[in-house]
Amino acid sequence: MKTYGIIGYPLSHSFSQKFFTDKFELEKIEGVRYDVHPLESLGDFDELLNKHSTLCGLNVTIPHKVEVMKYLDWVSVEAKEIGAVNCIRIAKESPVTAALTGELGIEGKNFMLEGFNTDAYGFEASLKPLLTSAHDKALILGDGGAAKAVKFVLRKLNIPFTTVVRKPTPGCVLYEDLTAELIEEHKLIINTTPVGTSPDVDACPPIPYQYIGQSHLLYDLIYNPAVTKFLKNGIDQGAAIKNGYEMLVLQAEKSWEIWNSKALHP
Repeated sequence: MKTYGIIGYPLSHSFSQKFFTDKFELEKIEGVRYDVHPLESLGDFDELLNKHSTLCGLNVTIPHKVEVMKYLDWVSVEAKEIGAVNCIRIAKESPVTAALTGELGIEGKNFMLEGFNTDAYGFEASLKPLLTSAHDKALILGDGGAAKAVKFVLRKLNIPFTTVVRKPTPGCVLYEDLTAELIEEHKLIINTTPVGTSPDVDACPPIPYQYIGQSHLLYDLIYNPAVTKFLKNGIDQGAAIKNGYEMLVLQAEKSWEIWNSKALHP
C-alpha cells in the first residue's frame, strides 16, 4: 500500500486528510491511504520516515514549512525562491541511483526527499480570476510562513505590496498606523494570519474596515469558517471576498500530481 500524509503541529483537524480520503473513494483509487502525523518537533522527522516505509508523499503545514527545507535532498527553484516547502515527494531510488545524483543526504538512505511549494500555485490560480484593474496594490496582513507564497505570487503578477504586522519590523507597516489613505490606495487586502479561524470566529485583523469600498477585494487564506469576521466586514462595506478553500483544493491536487510524477525532478 502507498501511503501519504501531512506533518505539522497541532493537527486537531486536517483539510488534507478529508480531501484525499474523499478523493480516493470518489475516484476509486485503491491501495492508498492518507494519514495525519502531528510533529511538534522536526527532530522526530527521520524517525517518522523510518517508521513509515510506505510513505510516498507528505504535505507540510504550520510550523514546519521553512525549517523542513534543511532536511530535504532537493528543493525546486520556486520553493527556494519562496523560502518555504509545503509538499514533499519521497522518491524511492536504489542506493546506487541516489548516490549517482550526488544529492544523497544520509549515507545508506534508499530514497530522496524532494521539496515543492504548491501553495503559490493554489493562491495564484484562485486569485487571478478575481483581479481587476483596481487591484494594482496589495496589503498583506501578517508576515509568517503563509505570507511567503503570497509575496511570491504578487511579485510574479507585478502587484506591489505592503506588509502589515503587529510588532515593529523593517519594511513593514504596523496595524495601528494604517490610515484611510493606505486602505483606499490598496484595493487588494490578503489575510495570511490565523486570526479568525474556528473556533475563534469573532476575531479579525485590526484594520480600519470603514475605509473599505466596493472596489476592494478581501482574500482570506482561512477556510474555516467559510466567511470569517474579516470577510464579513468586507461584505458589509460592499467589497468582493474570497476564502482559502479553493486555494487548498488546488494546492492539494498539485501535490497529488507531483507525488505521481515519474520524473525524478518534475
